[in-house]
Amino acid sequence: MRLRELTFVQGCREFVSRKAGMTHAMDGGLWLHRHIWKGEPLVHLVSTDRARLVDFGNAVGLRESRLQYKPLKDPRTGQRREAWHWDLGGPVYPPLDPRLLNAPEGDGTNGSLSE
Repeated sequence: MRLRELTFVQGCREFVSRKAGMTHAMDGGLWLHRHIWKGEPLVHLVSTDRARLVDFGNAVGLRESRLQYKPLKDPRTGQRREAWHWDLGGPVYPPLDPRLLNAPEGDGTNGSLSE
């Protein structure tokens, strides 16, 4: 299965708002967080649901030992929670896909993935 279809089928989502993405991840969703690291595009695939992340990793051929543990602060409560992420770049860099964008209506973003 192609990476674009896999990210869609696995339920990965992107958000214009970092807070909305973090909330999605805190609820066990798969949040694709795009950023630049050392001048290169990188995506963190973040969730509190480790099993979902492992399933995704298995589907794209990532070794489970590469899954990174990093507790994150829940934006709703301020409490740190267990969370994990994959670093996705190079051959496993998810292409932009408008189907993955969750932007609330009327937020002024017009579906743009840039912040």
